[in-house]
Amino acid sequence: MPLPKLLIAAAACCLSSCAQLPKQPPPSQVTRGECMKMAEAYRLHKWTASVANVRHGPDSKGVHVDTPDITHNPGGKIPGWWVPGKETEGVPYQWGGFSTVEEFDAGVKAGKAAGDVYTDAKRTLLDDAVSTEAVGIDCSGYISRLWKMPRSYSTRELPEFCNEISWSALKPGDILNTHNAHCLLFAGWDDKKRIKLLAYETGCPPSWRVLSHAIDVEWLKSLGYKAYRYRGMLD
Repeated sequence: MPLPKLLIAAAACCLSSCAQLPKQPPPSQVTRGECMKMAEAYRLHKWTASVANVRHGPDSKGVHVDTPDITHNPGGKIPGWWVPGKETEGVPYQWGGFSTVEEFDAGVKAGKAAGDVYTDAKRTLLDDAVSTEAVGIDCSGYISRLWKMPRSYSTRELPEFCNEISWSALKPGDILNTHNAHCLLFAGWDDKKRIKLLAYETGCPPSWRVLSHAIDVEWLKSLGYKAYRYRGMLD
């Protein structure tokens, strides 16, 4: 189980500022195969940053940015990992990020900040804490991309395009979501008894990047996660 000090970052890693809305028609369609292929592409993407992509301080508009590079090591919270000049894997987390893999590479090449970690201050400022001088993807931005949505929809908005389903009905491409907090993509079951599930997500322990891992189902339920199926998902 993740350490208690990391749970806050894991449960509050994505931008959510929109009011509760009625059920709406899905703005896109995607097959499960397409969704999972994109999820894996973000996880396996290889890239190399330079010192020009490191930021620890305000951008030109005064928005504070902290890239998850090796020098980012806040006590008791998720540390950074990428090293300038060294190839790494996995598109990094960015608060409010909605980059495609191609946009991320272009941003890195242009000298933008490679990622921007979540902080309590960003949680308070919401949209005002999104830096246009950083590239990457956050949790709801990731799901929005995987579902081919036209913009990044928050964890408050995503359920409005979905039907809530039972956990036993989960299929690859469905999500687990907590209102105004965090979301992750269901990839399958880790064991026959369905004690753990396999998921893709970003902005969670152990690192600030897109990853896939096994997660305890009862732990997720205890945190208030609900299972949803996108109404634009095609089997």
